[in-house]
Amino acid sequence: MIVLLIVIILLIIGIIVLYNHLVGLNIRCNNAWSQIDNQLKRRADLIPNLVEVTKGYADYERETLMKIIETRNETKTMGELAKQSEEVSNNVKKLLMLAENYPDLKANEVFKNLQIELTGTEDKIAFARQFYNDSVQHYNTAIMSFPNNLLAKIMKYKEKEYFKVDQADKELVKVEL
Repeated sequence: MIVLLIVIILLIIGIIVLYNHLVGLNIRCNNAWSQIDNQLKRRADLIPNLVEVTKGYADYERETLMKIIETRNETKTMGELAKQSEEVSNNVKKLLMLAENYPDLKANEVFKNLQIELTGTEDKIAFARQFYNDSVQHYNTAIMSFPNNLLAKIMKYKEKEYFKVDQADKELVKVEL
């Protein structure tokens, strides 16, 4: 009788540990997603400042920035956010590369600071994406592994989607002058 009681207590403790582990991994994924969101918001806040600084320069930059602003307001799903994020990144890269052709703009201290901030933000976005995908990998592995998968089914935990970028968006940005 005592052995049965000990087995039941150990089973309950095991379930509690598995439950807490799965909840922790789920929260970590949600936190990682929030970090991507924060960095994308930061980038979106910097872009209008770049628009203002570059207003007096070539129309192409203005058009590129307007595309960025339009694109960032259309987010729906994780896949669409990944695609949109890559479009914005590519347009930002084009803008920063084209600034080389405008010495006055390149020498402008405000533009330089915004360029540094934007480049740093792009790096933070890349890191946040990587951290999110690592978190999703740990979570997905946990909910698919035995005995976690039994508890995950009861908790209705589903596999999370990775932050993916289309192959076409991975190609180098081409700048045509």
